Amino acid sequence: MQRVAAALDRAVADQPPSRPMTQPACAHLSAAIAGAERGPADVARVTTAFRALVPDLHWRLKSITDPTFAAGHANANLLGPYPEALERRDDVWVGVSLMAPEITYPDHNHPPEEVYLALSRGYWRQNTHPWHEPGIGGVVYNPPGITHAMRSGPEPFLAIWCLPID
Repeated sequence: MQRVAAALDRAVADQPPSRPMTQPACAHLSAAIAGAERGPADVARVTTAFRALVPDLHWRLKSITDPTFAAGHANANLLGPYPEALERRDDVWVGVSLMAPEITYPDHNHPPEEVYLALSRGYWRQNTHPWHEPGIGGVVYNPPGITHAMRSGPEPFLAIWCLPID
Protein backbone atom coordinates (compact mmCIF):
# COMPACT_ATOMS: atom_id res chain seq x y z
CA MET A 1 0.00 0.00 0.00
CA GLN A 2 2.98 2.31 0.45
CA ARG A 3 3.70 1.98 -3.28
CA VAL A 4 0.05 2.72 -4.10
CA ALA A 5 0.05 5.78 -1.84
CA ALA A 6 3.30 7.04 -3.38
CA ALA A 7 1.88 6.67 -6.90
CA LEU A 8 -1.28 8.51 -5.92
CA ASP A 9 0.80 11.46 -4.72
CA ARG A 10 1.89 12.03 -8.33
CA ALA A 11 -0.46 14.24 -10.34
CA VAL A 12 -1.86 13.29 -13.73
CA ALA A 13 -3.01 15.50 -16.58
CA ASP A 14 -6.66 16.47 -17.00
CA GLN A 15 -8.60 13.83 -18.90
CA PRO A 16 -11.99 13.53 -20.54
CA PRO A 17 -14.67 11.86 -18.41
CA SER A 18 -15.26 8.13 -18.71
CA ARG A 19 -18.40 6.82 -20.38
CA PRO A 20 -20.68 5.19 -17.76
CA MET A 21 -21.88 1.66 -18.51
CA THR A 22 -23.58 -1.07 -16.51
CA GLN A 23 -23.55 -4.87 -16.77
CA PRO A 24 -26.10 -7.50 -15.68
CA ALA A 25 -24.26 -8.05 -12.37
CA CYS A 26 -24.94 -4.40 -11.48
CA ALA A 27 -28.45 -5.50 -10.49
CA HIS A 28 -26.75 -6.64 -7.25
CA LEU A 29 -24.82 -3.41 -6.63
CA SER A 30 -27.40 -1.68 -4.41
CA ALA A 31 -27.65 -4.72 -2.12
CA ALA A 32 -23.85 -5.03 -1.95
CA ILE A 33 -23.46 -1.34 -1.09
CA ALA A 34 -26.25 -1.47 1.51
CA GLY A 35 -24.58 -4.44 3.19
CA ALA A 36 -21.20 -2.71 3.22
CA GLU A 37 -22.70 0.48 4.68
CA ARG A 38 -24.01 -1.60 7.59
CA GLY A 39 -20.48 -2.89 8.24
CA PRO A 40 -17.76 -1.42 10.44
CA ALA A 41 -17.59 2.39 10.50
CA ASP A 42 -14.41 2.60 8.37
CA VAL A 43 -15.91 0.31 5.71
CA ALA A 44 -19.15 2.32 5.76
CA ARG A 45 -17.18 5.53 5.11
CA VAL A 46 -15.30 3.97 2.18
CA THR A 47 -18.56 2.61 0.80
CA THR A 48 -20.35 5.94 1.09
CA ALA A 49 -17.51 7.57 -0.86
CA PHE A 50 -17.68 4.76 -3.43
CA ARG A 51 -21.46 5.21 -3.78
CA ALA A 52 -20.87 8.78 -4.97
CA LEU A 53 -18.75 7.43 -7.86
CA VAL A 54 -21.26 4.79 -9.02
CA PRO A 55 -23.13 6.94 -11.59
CA ASP A 56 -19.85 7.61 -13.42
CA LEU A 57 -18.49 4.05 -13.48
CA HIS A 58 -17.92 2.06 -16.65
CA TRP A 59 -18.52 -1.55 -15.61
CA ARG A 60 -16.87 -4.12 -17.84
CA LEU A 61 -16.80 -7.88 -18.22
CA LYS A 62 -13.81 -10.18 -18.13
CA SER A 63 -13.21 -12.14 -21.31
CA ILE A 64 -14.54 -15.40 -19.88
CA THR A 65 -17.10 -17.22 -22.00
CA ASP A 66 -19.07 -18.87 -19.16
CA PRO A 67 -22.54 -17.21 -19.40
CA THR A 68 -23.22 -17.61 -15.66
CA PHE A 69 -19.98 -15.79 -14.86
CA ALA A 70 -20.66 -13.10 -17.47
CA ALA A 71 -24.08 -12.41 -15.95
CA GLY A 72 -22.77 -12.45 -12.39
CA HIS A 73 -19.52 -10.48 -12.45
CA ALA A 74 -18.37 -6.97 -13.37
CA ASN A 75 -15.28 -4.83 -12.77
CA ALA A 76 -14.97 -1.06 -12.82
CA ASN A 77 -11.68 0.81 -12.86
CA LEU A 78 -11.40 3.88 -10.71
CA LEU A 79 -7.76 4.42 -11.70
CA GLY A 80 -5.95 2.61 -14.46
CA PRO A 81 -4.95 2.27 -18.08
CA TYR A 82 -8.41 1.68 -19.46
CA PRO A 83 -10.13 4.51 -21.31
CA GLU A 84 -13.11 3.81 -19.07
CA ALA A 85 -11.23 4.50 -15.81
CA LEU A 86 -12.29 7.59 -13.89
CA GLU A 87 -8.63 8.62 -13.88
CA ARG A 88 -6.16 7.21 -16.41
CA ARG A 89 -2.92 6.08 -14.81
CA ASP A 90 -0.15 3.69 -15.73
CA ASP A 91 1.54 3.59 -12.30
CA VAL A 92 -1.31 2.24 -10.18
CA TRP A 93 -4.61 0.51 -10.90
CA VAL A 94 -7.49 0.75 -8.44
CA GLY A 95 -10.82 -0.82 -9.15
CA VAL A 96 -13.80 -2.62 -7.77
CA SER A 97 -15.14 -6.11 -8.36
CA LEU A 98 -18.80 -6.99 -7.99
CA MET A 99 -20.24 -10.50 -8.06
CA ALA A 100 -23.77 -11.80 -7.77
CA PRO A 101 -24.36 -14.47 -5.10
CA GLU A 102 -22.70 -17.86 -5.67
CA ILE A 103 -20.25 -16.75 -8.38
CA THR A 104 -16.60 -17.83 -8.57
CA TYR A 105 -13.96 -15.68 -10.20
CA PRO A 106 -11.70 -18.39 -11.63
CA ASP A 107 -8.06 -19.04 -10.85
CA HIS A 108 -5.78 -16.46 -12.45
CA ASN A 109 -2.45 -14.77 -11.87
CA HIS A 110 -0.65 -11.63 -12.95
CA PRO A 111 2.78 -10.09 -12.40
CA PRO A 112 1.74 -7.14 -10.21
CA GLU A 113 1.09 -7.77 -6.56
CA GLU A 114 -2.47 -6.99 -5.48
CA VAL A 115 -4.34 -5.91 -2.36
CA TYR A 116 -8.09 -6.32 -1.85
CA LEU A 117 -10.29 -4.56 0.68
CA ALA A 118 -13.40 -6.67 1.29
CA LEU A 119 -16.50 -4.49 1.45
CA SER A 120 -18.72 -7.55 1.81
CA ARG A 121 -18.43 -11.14 2.82
CA GLY A 122 -16.52 -13.19 0.29
CA TYR A 123 -13.92 -15.89 -0.03
CA TRP A 124 -10.39 -15.93 -1.43
CA ARG A 125 -8.00 -18.74 -2.29
CA GLN A 126 -4.31 -18.72 -3.16
CA ASN A 127 -2.70 -21.62 -5.02
CA THR A 128 -4.24 -24.84 -3.69
CA HIS A 129 -4.80 -23.54 -0.14
CA PRO A 130 -8.32 -23.70 1.32
CA TRP A 131 -10.79 -20.89 0.75
CA HIS A 132 -10.79 -18.28 3.52
CA GLU A 133 -13.06 -15.39 4.42
CA PRO A 134 -11.31 -12.23 5.65
CA GLY A 135 -14.61 -10.65 6.75
CA ILE A 136 -16.02 -7.24 5.94
CA GLY A 137 -13.14 -4.78 6.12
CA GLY A 138 -10.60 -7.58 5.81
CA VAL A 139 -7.56 -7.26 3.58
CA VAL A 140 -6.22 -9.87 1.17
CA TYR A 141 -2.70 -9.65 -0.23
CA ASN A 142 -1.72 -11.53 -3.39
CA PRO A 143 2.04 -11.64 -4.01
CA PRO A 144 3.24 -11.17 -7.60
CA GLY A 145 2.44 -14.13 -9.87
CA ILE A 146 0.48 -16.18 -7.31
CA THR A 147 -2.52 -18.12 -8.58
CA HIS A 148 -5.60 -16.82 -6.84
CA ALA A 149 -9.40 -16.83 -7.05
CA MET A 150 -12.37 -15.34 -5.22
CA ARG A 151 -16.01 -16.21 -4.82
CA SER A 152 -19.21 -14.89 -3.37
CA GLY A 153 -21.44 -16.71 -0.93
CA PRO A 154 -25.20 -16.26 -0.56
CA GLU A 155 -24.85 -12.45 -0.67
CA PRO A 156 -23.46 -10.14 -3.36
CA PHE A 157 -19.69 -9.62 -3.25
CA LEU A 158 -18.00 -6.22 -3.41
CA ALA A 159 -14.28 -5.55 -3.06
CA ILE A 160 -11.85 -2.77 -3.94
CA TRP A 161 -8.49 -3.84 -5.36
CA CYS A 162 -5.18 -2.05 -5.90
CA LEU A 163 -2.23 -3.02 -8.09
CA PRO A 164 0.95 -0.95 -8.02
CA ILE A 165 2.48 -1.11 -11.51
CA ASP A 166 6.26 -0.97 -11.97
